[in-house]
Amino acid sequence: MEGEEETSAGAMIDEIYSNGGDAKRNRPIISGEALDIEAYASLYSGRTKITRLLFIADRCENRQMQMEAYRMAYDEIKKGENTQLYREVVQKIDGRLGPQYGLDVPWTEAVDRRAEQRKEKLENELNAYRTNLIKESIRMGYNDFGDFYYAHGLLADAFKNYVRTRDYCTTSKHIIHMCLNAILVSIEMGQFTHVTSYVSKAEQTPEAVDPVTVAKLRCAAGLAHLEAKKYKLAARKFLETGAELGNNYTEVIAPQDVATYGGLCALASFDRAELKNKVIDNLNFRNFLELVPEVRELIHDFYSSHYASCLDYLGNLKANLLLDIHLHDHVETLYDQIRHKALIQYTHPFVSVDLRMMANAFKTSVAGLEKELEALITDNQIQARIDSHNKILYARHADQRNATFQRVLQTGNEFDRDVRAMLLRANLLKHEYNHKASRKL
Repeated sequence: MEGEEETSAGAMIDEIYSNGGDAKRNRPIISGEALDIEAYASLYSGRTKITRLLFIADRCENRQMQMEAYRMAYDEIKKGENTQLYREVVQKIDGRLGPQYGLDVPWTEAVDRRAEQRKEKLENELNAYRTNLIKESIRMGYNDFGDFYYAHGLLADAFKNYVRTRDYCTTSKHIIHMCLNAILVSIEMGQFTHVTSYVSKAEQTPEAVDPVTVAKLRCAAGLAHLEAKKYKLAARKFLETGAELGNNYTEVIAPQDVATYGGLCALASFDRAELKNKVIDNLNFRNFLELVPEVRELIHDFYSSHYASCLDYLGNLKANLLLDIHLHDHVETLYDQIRHKALIQYTHPFVSVDLRMMANAFKTSVAGLEKELEALITDNQIQARIDSHNKILYARHADQRNATFQRVLQTGNEFDRDVRAMLLRANLLKHEYNHKASRKL
């Protein structure tokens, strides 16, 4: 048996070296270039476009990129009516972009004046609708109030008014519209428990929901699971998102995000069979992966055990992922889980592994690799022991022969016990023991 294992291990040495990367793989790595702010911002619309730009500006260490993000956020805000956010951005720019990006007092005063007039008009209309008890008009009135508050950045008030429309919804379409509005505002506020609740309400509507709305709900549910660190559930939701999503939900998420979030969560939480069936062979999700070649390639490399290439892709993507408003808090956790899965998957087929070769495959030092493997062995994720002197990892494979004998003995003991019990019961019935005992009583 040992001779066979050694032979099979020897036959796989070429594969180990190829996992190290350069000897037998000449395919170029797609480099993770610096984030193109303009191209990135063009993927989104509405408030999320502004919040993502401001997030990048606050997190980015590159001053040129930071100023570009502030400039684009300033221009985008002036297309809307959120004067409070406008003042905050002007304060952050602090004159660094020149006088044309200073505080435009006449514009803010004009917008605030129009807002007061609009609010008064909406209040009068809503009061009239409530007096006349016209349900559809009242629903529209609250909806208009929600839109008004959302446009001016008053998210809590917008949420209250959107939710109030629920009592006046008369069709499934109205309920779905209310849920989507509540989900949008909840995501902006970071209240992901509300997101889960309203996704569930929308999915429970009696009438069939159109494919675009289904895709939106899947994305919203995926974001909620991602925020809760339930990566497997998040991956499933993103993988179930239909291609109908397209650019129909840019106020929340871009199709490129679906590929990135879904791909990384799947890598961190799926086993090999799930990765093959639900990601690589998923024709629907393949449409999303085509938009982000780096994620597509790193998934294929991980599945093909080309870990050096896979880790290179992850390293190149990391800087940009840390600037993502939804993913930044999860990057380190996801990367650790993906790396641990790669280490486990690498060691699994072998009886023994040379730590020097393994360190080369994972682009790390032998000492660093030893610490990682120690943690996984302690956590019982790898069944092995480390020979620190010779730098070899020895797998602790179960003794199949002994295990089989133990199972046979256990089955024999159980059979013996069952037969004895049956014989005892037959003798009790034969001698009418139960009948005699009941007579004495």
